[in-house]
Amino acid sequence: MVEPFSVRDCALIAIATGQYAFTLAELRDRLEIIPPSCIYYHFWGGLLRPKFDNPEYQNDFAIWVYQGLRDKPLAERMALIDPSKYHDIEDLRGELIDILEERIDESELLPWIKASQRFYFVRSQTVVFDTRMRLDTPEMLGEHIPHMSLGSVFYHFIDARRRPPWGRDDFSHWVSGFGEDYAELAEQISQIDPYFISLVELRDELTHVFTVHVPAGGA
Repeated sequence: MVEPFSVRDCALIAIATGQYAFTLAELRDRLEIIPPSCIYYHFWGGLLRPKFDNPEYQNDFAIWVYQGLRDKPLAERMALIDPSKYHDIEDLRGELIDILEERIDESELLPWIKASQRFYFVRSQTVVFDTRMRLDTPEMLGEHIPHMSLGSVFYHFIDARRRPPWGRDDFSHWVSGFGEDYAELAEQISQIDPYFISLVELRDELTHVFTVHVPAGGA
């Protein structure tokens, strides 16, 4: 018997690290030593923060490179990194550093140009809340998703992927426990890429997937 789905909510708390960068060389050097939660925050934290400009740049590194250094080519390269494709934060860290080093090698001056403002490294701490909502069937979950808070969507679909032991979103993992009839639903949920869309769009996409793929005649 599958346990009820326990709906949680969350918030990402930003914690200063005391580390900052003024140049590309400093950014590269700090990236080698900052904690994994810092990289997580600068890629994913923006989804839970209001955005007022540069929506085309999804991560804080790309935004700073564009705004602070006016290096649009590098900002565009960094903006194309999709963290959902990396199962390990260390792999994501390595990709960032590789892109920076490639850009630094293109000019002797680039590593030392000072930005108009510092990049401050921030690490994240996730605070989780129990909503006390319990859902017994995939059909009930599908009906509830349109009403979920954005924090709940983030926690169950994005944050869940870095939590052991499954390394996948909570929705597809839970739905897969209901047997072969729900395998297609679980697969379609897991195929959603959450990074280049807003949490509102992600919630809408999840709603659509449940509407289309819940088996006919489900309980």
